[in-house]
Amino acid sequence: MLLRLCGVMNRGGTMNGKTTSYSVKEFDYGKVAAILDEVYTALEKKNYDAKSQLVGYLMSGDPGYISSFEGARKKITSIDRSLILDFLLSKVIGEEK
Repeated sequence: MLLRLCGVMNRGGTMNGKTTSYSVKEFDYGKVAAILDEVYTALEKKNYDAKSQLVGYLMSGDPGYISSFEGARKKITSIDRSLILDFLLSKVIGEEK
């Protein structure tokens, strides 16, 4: 079962010059990888530019960027976008998840 994001934000605000902090708690990143792979594959099967569609979704939060084909929309929206971005950034910087 996927765990929901348990993020903690310190809303110190930018008015007082403090940086807002955000932390992501434990999560099964293997599930994130599997869902991203399944959604990417479903989008490709429907002849969409899968990478562009995923970027559109991640930037806007609009699930309309993701086809409902093979349950792709339901799958991608089952994971908080913050977790997906955390997972992807971890891969870019070489952090093990």
